[in-house]
Amino acid sequence: MKKIALIATAALVLLSGCATTLRSDVTSFNAWSADARDQSYAFEAPQGADDTLEYRSYQVLVARELDKLGLHQAGANQPAKLLVGMKFSTIDHPVRILEAQDPFMTGPYWGPGWGRYGWGYSRLGYRPYFYDPFGYGAPIMVTERIKHEYQRQLRITINGTDGRKLYDVTVNNTSRVAATPQVMPALVQSAFTGFPGENGVPRRVDLELKPQSDSAPATPAKAG
Repeated sequence: MKKIALIATAALVLLSGCATTLRSDVTSFNAWSADARDQSYAFEAPQGADDTLEYRSYQVLVARELDKLGLHQAGANQPAKLLVGMKFSTIDHPVRILEAQDPFMTGPYWGPGWGRYGWGYSRLGYRPYFYDPFGYGAPIMVTERIKHEYQRQLRITINGTDGRKLYDVTVNNTSRVAATPQVMPALVQSAFTGFPGENGVPRRVDLELKPQSDSAPATPAKAG
């Protein structure tokens, strides 16, 4: 058991040094024009339960991307030419997985059943177990685990204060990362990769995230 634990620990150390690729599907629509550059913008006020510190921290991420486009956030009591809206959601999809293994390849567990040397208590597997369909009565080790996949969607809109629709982008991502704050920087960056993009043409954006560097920006891998 100690040997297995050491092997598992070594594997985690190796994996922690590898970059993780976050893949997102992005679709945008725009009526963007050159005169939109250098315009001032303001964020639409979040409504009700959406007005959280988490939400406002994601607005900061969006503001960084807008700064790269030459836009600037209007100061307090200053008029803005553009209004920026943002919505996001996370849905957890748990999947129950059962795995069966050869009882003679695993152990230990003392339990009743037919072993290599007849009926008795043998170190054959783990509970729960089932008898094989061939009538030998050998217990089959069955393990159960729950795999979580998190489906996230981010939508960002930029409209003129006169009602003009200028930019509308939707980012969809499914990953096994449970923490939304860990992936949101990449989702926001994906929303503006290749800005403004072709109208209604889905594209896939891969960003490589370095572990233990939440404050560092994601590194573009490719956009296609």
